[in-house]
Amino acid sequence: MPFSNSHTDLKDRTKQFALAIIQLTKNLNQNLAEREISKQLIRSGMSVGANTSSAFRGRSSKEYKSKLGVVIEEADECIYWMDLLIASGANVDSNLVKKLQVEANELVSIFISLVKKSD
Repeated sequence: MPFSNSHTDLKDRTKQFALAIIQLTKNLNQNLAEREISKQLIRSGMSVGANTSSAFRGRSSKEYKSKLGVVIEEADECIYWMDLLIASGANVDSNLVKKLQVEANELVSIFISLVKKSD
């Protein structure tokens, strides 16, 4: 796929998303459940950025769409893990969680749109 400023913006945005996820989880080691949710959330949050970067370096349209599909799945998974954090009563900043959930939903919408445009 050709390089564009919007790709750079999305790479930066998904990197910031991953960094915010890391910040959110820094104090989540109170118990086994929090540690496990934290690990899963960090993995999926970092995967959003890593696969975004990889998608824009894709060697083919098929690879590009495949990587975008992974980004969508991982961002959606982040929403699930954040829902679980709140539902489990974890000691987290609920306002930050809500902001990150909004961001994850926006990223899902953006990447779905990119997949549709690539058809």
